[in-house]
Amino acid sequence: MKIIIINGPNLNLLGKREPEVYGSQTFEDYFRTLQNAFPNLELSYYQSNIEGELIGKIQEFGFTYDGIILNAGAYTHTSIGIGDAIKAVTTPVIEVHISNTYARESFRHQSYISGNAKGVILGFGLKSYELAIYSFL
Repeated sequence: MKIIIINGPNLNLLGKREPEVYGSQTFEDYFRTLQNAFPNLELSYYQSNIEGELIGKIQEFGFTYDGIILNAGAYTHTSIGIGDAIKAVTTPVIEVHISNTYARESFRHQSYISGNAKGVILGFGLKSYELAIYSFL
């Protein structure tokens, strides 16, 4: 089974950025933990701060992979293009957020992704990614 995790803007700063919200572990370190926990899966990881690059990756893997785990970061609340890309592909997408976006600023309560995603997992810290993987098993 092939699953890709696609992270959006500022998630490259995990471990440094607002540790009270996002924790102190880098995503690269956490990704190695996921690979060790799921040795029978082919897990890939991609991160970009650029909306078009995220859309390109969704399109690239959206017909050949078994699952996409997407944390589009702030683009979740602004990108009709990312929402449309998810709608256009056949690979199921799980929307993931580290924090509980509904406990934060009101602009974070809107998602252009959720309506086209297989499901949404939020508020469980980095464990949200692991829960998303389990949804594909």
